Amino acid sequence: MSRFAEYLSYDALGLAALVRTKGISALELVDEAIARIEALNPRINAVVHTSFERARKRAQAGTLEGPFAGVPFLVKDLLAEQAGEPCAAGSAFLRQVRMPHDSEIVRRYERAGVVILGRTNTPELGIYAVTEPRAFGVTRNPWDLNRTPGGSSGGSAAAVASGMVPMAHGGDGGGSIRIPASHCGLVGLKPTRGRNPIGPYVGDGWGGIVSQHVLTRSVRDCAAMLDATQGPELGAPYAAMPPERPYMDEIRQPAGTLRIAYTTEPLFGDTVHPDCVAALEHTVKLLTVLGHKVEVARPPFDRPRLVRAYLANVAVGVATALRIASTLVGRQATAADVEPATWLLKLIGEALSAGEYGWLQHEVHRAGFDLARFGERYDVLLTPTTAQPPVPVGTFALTDVERLQLKVLSALPFKALLELALADMSGKALAATPNTMLFNLTGQPAMSLPLWWNGDGLPIGTQFVGRFGDEATLLRLAAQLEEAQPWAQRRPAGSGD
Repeated sequence: MSRFAEYLSYDALGLAALVRTKGISALELVDEAIARIEALNPRINAVVHTSFERARKRAQAGTLEGPFAGVPFLVKDLLAEQAGEPCAAGSAFLRQVRMPHDSEIVRRYERAGVVILGRTNTPELGIYAVTEPRAFGVTRNPWDLNRTPGGSSGGSAAAVASGMVPMAHGGDGGGSIRIPASHCGLVGLKPTRGRNPIGPYVGDGWGGIVSQHVLTRSVRDCAAMLDATQGPELGAPYAAMPPERPYMDEIRQPAGTLRIAYTTEPLFGDTVHPDCVAALEHTVKLLTVLGHKVEVARPPFDRPRLVRAYLANVAVGVATALRIASTLVGRQATAADVEPATWLLKLIGEALSAGEYGWLQHEVHRAGFDLARFGERYDVLLTPTTAQPPVPVGTFALTDVERLQLKVLSALPFKALLELALADMSGKALAATPNTMLFNLTGQPAMSLPLWWNGDGLPIGTQFVGRFGDEATLLRLAAQLEEAQPWAQRRPAGSGD
């Protein structure tokens, strides 16, 4: 498979340095990545659309500039729209649509020099924490092909973990960067609300809870790409305060002595697997050795109301997305066009009253104030990223009985529909990933780092949550932890070394 045997020895910035010093050409790097995708993707199903010839032409043009000039890259097939390419969002309904122009984040990626090779798999409209869309099939975890890489950026995470590309785009509306980063042994940062652009096709994804960034193997790649993409876009409804200095400068600075709170209790769930507790406890010990002040504490919040608010934001977001999709396709979406859970969320979103939605947003904003006050006492909050290790593929697949139940639910009056959907959300799906959604609601930056592997050889991430607008502290701490306990040399057996 490999034309460039040392490909996996470099992160994205390392590969870009080789291109700059003429150690290898951008075209050779692109061809190496294409060979890896062609060899690995049949087993993993991370990439659902390729644009190889377009990528080769860009690599051959000789005009690439920026910190990542010549680096092979993949974008998630949800947001990150590209002119002339599909953006199916995991849905058969959008499969034939070609987008008329680039999104702002894609323009910034290309200004940073990356060469986009294709688009990665995602659950339909990004609504699941596993990547098993009906339209494009199951994506598998390179660490264990019988397990999920998580979602909704599961395709991107699997592509990076398997060694197809050194980093890839992801979007996070409830953990969709951090969950697959945890399951695949990667660095995954959800930036502060408004830090990175999501337009112009979308104004405020899911009521402002969606952020975009990348999944990487190194902290410096994460920091350098945030430097390249951060900042307000014209007309955006949200904008984060600008950083004091470049994030690449931040990771070269000492982390200092931080006040760190941690909790093993699930935030939106009921239980945490012992492996996830063990990962957190390992991280606490490491932080203590490094001189940080670590103690048990958790922020106050009204769990039932915020779970309800999260569901409302997702439901309204899905209803809005299907309206946008219908304009792109040229006809109204029907229940037959999408998966049952997608249609159920659409019905909830359409039926939710303005008063109810406004009240729930009020509760979200109040939680943001509460977490800000918690941040006056602590620099960082630590939790398990997920409450379970990567689950077997198909764990959350609907049975025939459950599909029938969803059809029955779809015929119920709105109030009964909402209550039953809330009950389901508090069930097995939310139980696996209860710790990430809160920080989408409040807009704080949150990052998963791969600091522990369990007895089955599966990565288990730890989540670090910062103050609103303070990615700098998270990145400085991440760089310190990466130096103290390097993880990049750990790769799944099937990564094509």
